[in-house]
Amino acid sequence: MAEPGDPQHPDDHDDHVGFASAAALEGRPRDVTPEPEPTPEQEPEPQAAPQPEPEPDLFDPPPVRAKPPEPATPDRRPASADSIFEASPDFTGHSRSRAAPVKDPPGGMGLYAVYALILLAVPTLGASAVIALFAVTGRPGPDDALARSHFIYQQRTLWAAAVAVVAGVILLAAPFALGVPILFLAALWVVLRGATGVWNLKSGRAISSPRSWWI
Repeated sequence: MAEPGDPQHPDDHDDHVGFASAAALEGRPRDVTPEPEPTPEQEPEPQAAPQPEPEPDLFDPPPVRAKPPEPATPDRRPASADSIFEASPDFTGHSRSRAAPVKDPPGGMGLYAVYALILLAVPTLGASAVIALFAVTGRPGPDDALARSHFIYQQRTLWAAAVAVVAGVILLAAPFALGVPILFLAALWVVLRGATGVWNLKSGRAISSPRSWWI
């Protein structure tokens, strides 16, 4: 078989087909380089059609949603087991200052008892006032200045009330019954002085003018 591009070879039919290369005319073998085969163009892959979303089933449970994070709470110190009366830091930080309790003066219970008899003078028609008068008469007063002021205040109240009651009873027989307003004013005066004395004694205050006749 003749080599390609050899014009002398009887099997070379280039001249018959109207084609003669320069190498064939010079009598040289023609360098035939095979042409690269064309690569077929890759067709794009068909994209998958979007799948329709499944319809929710009425019997399926609802989706569980994540809970939002809880706010951070301040760290609290646990209560100590040593004492059940230990206060927490929050309580001690907002605690209010309280005034110290007022201590009763020496003989304070006796002073309270006399004031109670004075306040019961009107309901008992003067019987409790007579008992209180005997309680404060014939004995020395206490040494404490506060208790002594109340003791003198009680003596003046009871003796003045006794004189006013006697005068009112005598004047009941007078014209226009002058004894009635005297007895009424005496009863009112005794109750007001007794209440004032109890209030001052409870507050820990002395009577400023124990020998005064005013309330």
